[in-house]
Amino acid sequence: MAGDGRFADDFDGPGLDTGVWVPHYLPQWSSRAESAATYELAGSELRLTIPPGHGLWCAPEHDPLRVSGVQSGVFSGPVGSTIGQQPFRHGQVVREAQAPLWGWTPRHGLLEVRARMALSPRSMAAVWMVGLEDEPERSAEICIFEVFGDALETRGGTPTAAVGMGVHPFRDPALTEEWAAERLALDVAEHHVYAADWRPGRVDFLVDGRHVRTVGQAPGYPMQMMVAVFDFPGKADAAADDHVPLLAVDWVRGGPPER
Repeated sequence: MAGDGRFADDFDGPGLDTGVWVPHYLPQWSSRAESAATYELAGSELRLTIPPGHGLWCAPEHDPLRVSGVQSGVFSGPVGSTIGQQPFRHGQVVREAQAPLWGWTPRHGLLEVRARMALSPRSMAAVWMVGLEDEPERSAEICIFEVFGDALETRGGTPTAAVGMGVHPFRDPALTEEWAAERLALDVAEHHVYAADWRPGRVDFLVDGRHVRTVGQAPGYPMQMMVAVFDFPGKADAAADDHVPLLAVDWVRGGPPER
């Protein structure tokens, strides 16, 4: 990470840089033990997987969900408080307090992720930015990509994917919902570069350097990156139980917005 705000992680080291990445998914609503990611660094990739023995996240409060994720920041209030990032229901209370860790929290910039996925109709992979929620209103999301396995289709012999991207306001009153899943000629099993060019009042979304859509609004506060693969056991009939969803990230980069 450079002093000018540039950031790069090529996942070439012997282990995950835990000064930047927290290998848990929203642990304040569950616990570090129950939210731990299954991952490895191999072949110059961060490989997040959900093997058959991976436990449920935040059971029984949340609908059955299994997830492996890393995030570039975390914090919460004390146990029993409602202070924490991305609550999934009103009045959600902290189960395990989290000391603040701000590994990488950019405010604006060109945010790029080179990744590949192995998904079934019961799984999903995503990379998104979320407000730190150090103040409740600083809670919006910039979705860089979200891909559901049941939205992968071959059309005319060409693999395609519905790639979700856009802005969710959540509790930020200055923003409105502006999100869509664009169908692209894309084989997500191969590496592609997904990007958000985030600047004041605007976010451009790109895949492999090609502009896909623009949102004419943007959060104006620091955000952290979330990287995760999900499995939905309620869709058990959609795929074999031994299928292992994968999100493999080759690199993450951050730099000044393009002009």
